[in-house]
Amino acid sequence: MSHQPTAPAPVRHTIPSLRAAKGAQKLVLLTAYTAPMAEILSAHCDMLMVGDSLGMVVYGFDSTLPVTLELMINHGAAVVRGAQGVPVVVDLPFGSYQASPMQAFESAARVLKETGAAAVKLEGGTELADTIRYLTQRGIPVMAHIGLKPQSVHVYGGFKAQGKDDATYRAILADGLAVAEAGAFAVVIEGVMEPLAAEITRAISIPTIGIGASAACDGQVLVVDDMLGMFTRAARFVKKYDDLRSRIDTACGAYAAEVRAGTFPAPAHCYGIASDSNSQKKA
Repeated sequence: MSHQPTAPAPVRHTIPSLRAAKGAQKLVLLTAYTAPMAEILSAHCDMLMVGDSLGMVVYGFDSTLPVTLELMINHGAAVVRGAQGVPVVVDLPFGSYQASPMQAFESAARVLKETGAAAVKLEGGTELADTIRYLTQRGIPVMAHIGLKPQSVHVYGGFKAQGKDDATYRAILADGLAVAEAGAFAVVIEGVMEPLAAEITRAISIPTIGIGASAACDGQVLVVDDMLGMFTRAARFVKKYDDLRSRIDTACGAYAAEVRAGTFPAPAHCYGIASDSNSQKKA
């Protein structure tokens, strides 16, 4: 009897193996905010990110700024429970790490202890190199985030691509070099010109994870709700792999129509009155 070959189990990365994957494989990351979604994504991703984007995606905020450490911990713990052994990185929200390396350590330590996540992510380059070094020297793996930094949205005057002029190009390149030297195991590069992403990727020894930074990066991440088509509008760099918003709308419309027509629930969805009565008589 012949047997169909089974697909090899996906590699379960650790922080060191993710760092060592640079140049060997393209890394696949997606955001996750709930345990059920994390369970689905775990079969396809090398790492899951609990982004502070949950403030906009889940809670309807205009930016990531209102997100609290407690929100990140609650969602981070849920994602870790569903992650099926895939490493999880949790964002440190605005105001929880910028004041000092010690503040960053206290916030990061809470996240790792209370969620079971493998690492934290923070936004910043040269100005946060000392903080990244402080954390990594004390056993906290750090993913950096440079380029367009959503927590600095008011500084930019909106969510705008970065690195278009020579000064910002050179500053973001310096950020990439600084976070790698400080000990980050990977760096997210968001919303920058392709030549800049390519130059940073060549210049540093840690993986670059692009979001709106071209295929030149060592891996990619997208907000899962964006790529599944849950929103009517998305950034230019988002490819919609489905249109779940329309499919959910259709399904809910069908449900509402059946409820109003009295056709749901049908007998197949009900507990039998007769059998319940018989059970009571026998008792």
